[in-house]
Amino acid sequence: SFGETVSFSFGSGVGWALAIILVAGIREKIAKISDLPKGLRGKAIVFIVLGILALAFVGFTGLIR
Repeated sequence: SFGETVSFSFGSGVGWALAIILVAGIREKIAKISDLPKGLRGKAIVFIVLGILALAFVGFTGLIR
């Protein structure tokens, strides 16, 4: 129905925004705290962070039924 579509669209947008904000915050913390090797700067560390976040979110799968 239209209401379901609107609510799922809104939820997807909010979830996407939270994920982007979370990754940006983690990236800033990593830049301040550690001295990364040249090979891990930029996209490489973002991919590692996204992989770890994906594993964390998979842990929530099946939590609520």
